[in-house]
Amino acid sequence: MARKKREEECPSIPGWLVSFGDLMSLLLTFFILLYAMSTVDVTKALKFLSYFQGEPKFKPLRVSVLPPIVPFATDVAKKIRKRIERLLPPHAFQISVTTKYVMLRIFNDILFYDGSSVLTPKAKESLKDLAKTLAKIEEEAHFFIRVQGHVKKGTPHPWVLSIKRAEAVALFLMSEGIDPSLFFITGYGDTRPLYTWNNPLLIRRNDRVEIYIEIKKIKKFYQKSEGGKGEREGQ
Repeated sequence: MARKKREEECPSIPGWLVSFGDLMSLLLTFFILLYAMSTVDVTKALKFLSYFQGEPKFKPLRVSVLPPIVPFATDVAKKIRKRIERLLPPHAFQISVTTKYVMLRIFNDILFYDGSSVLTPKAKESLKDLAKTLAKIEEEAHFFIRVQGHVKKGTPHPWVLSIKRAEAVALFLMSEGIDPSLFFITGYGDTRPLYTWNNPLLIRRNDRVEIYIEIKKIKKFYQKSEGGKGEREGQ
């Protein structure tokens, strides 16, 4: 009777609970494994794997860290910004750079009189400084200049005006001594807006001219020596 009573006090565990316990154990093992993998020491892990690969001795990988090289286009962008920001407020222009080109975007509130393709005095002053920078760059690299005109929605004769504005900028740079064979002129009318929100201030900024300086080949570059003198190298 005592044995039967003891069996009644300790009933057997349901089968589903055993499976649930196994599942929890596996999940716990899985999370411990994930944590261990997230904090693994790569050097020790490679050494451990080398034992199975039959390598007599583990040799850690050597990594050489080189100093960063400033792309030529980035240097050009810095030169252009240094000159332009002395004449124009920050909201009047934008500069972007890739490994192949520098893009100077000037908004038409500064470049032209409203609704026309006539350059303002401030625009001429800024473009003169840009021409000086381009002349120096021309000594160091082969490049092309793409001048693109854009106007905002609702502008009368958008294609004609955008081309005339791009042409006005290009002709002025040519008059300042930049080789005419470097230029490509395009007008996109109102087909490529920067902003599409219904905000008058943003819509006005779709009126712009973009000047792309496309670097084709670097003739030479200058590297400053420790003594401060320029050292010329060919490329």
